This record gives sequence, structure tokens and C-alpha cells, in this order.
Amino acid sequence: MVRSRKFAKKIIVLIAFFGAFACAIDSAQLLHSSAFSQQQLFEHDAINYQQADPTDAIASLQQRLDKGEVKLVYSEDGGGYLRSVLKLLHVPISSQGLVFSKTSLQLFRISPSNPRAIYFNDNVYVGWVRSGEVIEVSTADPNLGAVFYTLEQTATPNPKFVRRSECLQCHSSRSTKDVPGHIVRSIFPDASGYGIAPMGSHVTDHSSPLKERWGGWYVTGSHGNLRHLGNLIFNARDKPDQVERTDGLNLLSLSKKVNLTGYASTNSDIVALMTLEHQTQMHNLIARLNYETRIALQQQAAINEALKAPNDELRDSTRRRIENAGNELLKYLLFVDEAKLNAQIKGTTNFAQEFSAAGIKDKKGRSLRDFDLQQRLFKYPCSFLIYSEAFDSLPPVALEYVYRKLWLILSGQDADKTFAPLTAADREAILAILRETKQNLPSYFQLKNLPSGKIKETGKTE
Repeated sequence: MVRSRKFAKKIIVLIAFFGAFACAIDSAQLLHSSAFSQQQLFEHDAINYQQADPTDAIASLQQRLDKGEVKLVYSEDGGGYLRSVLKLLHVPISSQGLVFSKTSLQLFRISPSNPRAIYFNDNVYVGWVRSGEVIEVSTADPNLGAVFYTLEQTATPNPKFVRRSECLQCHSSRSTKDVPGHIVRSIFPDASGYGIAPMGSHVTDHSSPLKERWGGWYVTGSHGNLRHLGNLIFNARDKPDQVERTDGLNLLSLSKKVNLTGYASTNSDIVALMTLEHQTQMHNLIARLNYETRIALQQQAAINEALKAPNDELRDSTRRRIENAGNELLKYLLFVDEAKLNAQIKGTTNFAQEFSAAGIKDKKGRSLRDFDLQQRLFKYPCSFLIYSEAFDSLPPVALEYVYRKLWLILSGQDADKTFAPLTAADREAILAILRETKQNLPSYFQLKNLPSGKIKETGKTE
């Protein structure tokens, strides 16, 4: 009987898999693509996800560990390697978010009384469970999208981050833009942390109304009369569209909700959570454009070779695929569909100050990491991930399309109504900030009018 129970637990873990940085198990939503099945997309010769060597922050850290350049320190206070991992990856403790929905590899250890802590910076996500067997880590690899790892919480002379590709069973769906990606999900949790299936769930990002966010999460901070689903337990009799409870709102402390002894922080800062939501889907959209472009270019090369045609110009079908993925990225990059706040948001840690201080500022002291937190998340609506290695590593032809379209939008020369919500003041400010702070920005960003010419496969203008 005991052996059967252990086997059953293993089966459930395999079904749930990693679930890291998600708020509910979404195993029913496997990868959907009009052109490729799940394995074909990841293992297409242009991507080769499983066999390709990652070049992300964890791969780099592991190399340094193996060479003895740095060392992971194990703490006996219950945190294990957590603080050492955060320090070596430059992940701030103030970014801590607490999720008590039963997800991830360690779902049996997660509950409202023992939430999973998630920490992040621009490139790395770290998951930790009190008394857990492993630390879970996900990265934004410049070429592969999300790459998943675990680190055993056992003191050893040679700690190893182990890559966990099986996590793609949950982290490769429409919720992640059909690429290996990250998810922040809001559910209606019961008293044990399981989602109440009939009540549904939401994948959340900066476009989500606050009333749909953070079900299954703890949330600390003030937000006026705005409502959310954080800090609450539900039952099957509740109706999602009639939730009016206020006992989870504007909490400055979780002391009456949960004992957080042993955690790196006692907060689950609302500003950090909002930043996390934006960042996860931005990473997914960058990876999606990367995948679409590399596959489209390789397919075009094969067609041209078969037809003995030149390969120095994009075919219409190739161009459309790149432009479609690029436009989706630009729409999100510029916060076109961002949910309005209409109330002052304030966190309970130094996260907002630390995050903003890391921004590259222009001569007027402005940065894309400056928060607004009254009407919207950021003061200047252009994602800070435009500075990321993943963005800069986009294939040249994709990067050139995004830059050209972005310049047209910001300079007011693009008539696409999609971007009409951007005010003239926002466009002017974003353009000025990018001109002074973004490395390798195309020279035409300094001009008043964009030079004519089509984009070629090299990413240069004709």
C-alpha cells in the first residue's frame, strides 16, 4: 500500500511537472501551432531546443562553479542554497512573490500555510519552497526562450543545476505564445491550494484587470479601491463574477494569514508582482519572434535552393510571418492594451526603488524603469526588456523590422490605429530616452524621417 501511494505521488508529479511561475496546472493546453506540432517546433533544425547548449545565466553560473571561480554556500537555517543562488544571480530578495496554489515539481509541499516563494530579475526566475527538495530556476535564454533547471537542496561539494526539459509539457502552450515560456496564472484556490476547476482561471499580464489577478497568491501593498483575488480562499459555491470579499485587500502584512518563518522576506510586494506579470509575457513574445523568424528563414532557404532562386530577399510569406510576430511584440512592448489603474499603488518593500535605480537614465534623469503606479505601471510605456540580451539577440531581419516599425510609431509616421493609445508626449519621451540610452540603436533613430527601403535578410535597408 505504501509503495502504491509513493508511485501515485510520482505519477501526479509527472503530470504537474514544473509549473514554475504559474498559478495553476494547465496540462490540457499543450502547444498549438498552425504550422508545427509541439516537438516539431522545438526540435526544428532552426531551433534544436533539446540538443542546443543554453547560453543563459544558469549555464554561465554553472561554468563558473565548475571552474571554482565562485561557490554556492549552503545554509542550515532552512534556506539551503537560496540566498547564495540569489546573490550570485543578482536577484533581489525584494522581488519575492508568494504563491500558494499547488503547482510546480513540489506541489505536495505547497499550500496556503506553506507558499512557494518566487524571486526574479530581468533574466532569471527562482522558485523556493520551505522544506523543499530542490530550488527551481527558469531563465530567458537568448536563443532558446525559457530553459528550466533544478538544484538539489542538499549540501554537496559540487552543486549542479540540472536542466529539466520535461517542464515544457506545461510551459509550452498558447499561454506561453507557443514557445518555451513562463506563466503567471490566477486561480480560485480552495483551502488546500488546489484550483476549483469550474470557476476557471486567468493567465495574467499587464493587460489583465486587477480584479482577475493573483488568485492563489499572497499580496502585500496598498491599492485604494481596486480589487483583486489575492489572499483569498474560495469554495465551490462561490461565483467568480460575484466575488465581493474585501478581507484580502490592502494588506500591509501577512502575519494574520500565514507564518513565514524561514522565508527570505515576509512580503509579497504588489509592485513586484505587477512587474513579474509584465515581464513573463514579454519574454515569451521575444522568444516567439525569434522562433518564427529562424524557422521561416530556414524554410525560405530550402525553397530557394530547390527552385535555384536567390536568397537575398524575403519572400512575402516569410515577411508576413516575421511582421505578424513582430507586430504582436511591439503591441505588448508599448503597453497598448494595458489595464488602467485609477488608484495609487504602493508596495511594502524597497522593490520599486531598487528596480528603478537599476535603470539607464537619459540627460533628464528619465528611465524606462521609472514607475507611475497611479494610472499605469510605468511612467514611460515601453518595456525595459528592450535592453535585454534576448531582445538584442533576435535575428537581424526581425530586429530590423521591429526597430523600423518602432521608429515609425514613435516619430508619428505610422498610421496604424493599433498604437493610437500612445500619446504624443509618451512617444516623444520614449524616443528621447531610447536615443540616449539604448546601445546599438539604428542610426536613423536620430533622424526626423525614416530612410526608404525594404528590409533584406541581412536586416539592412536597401
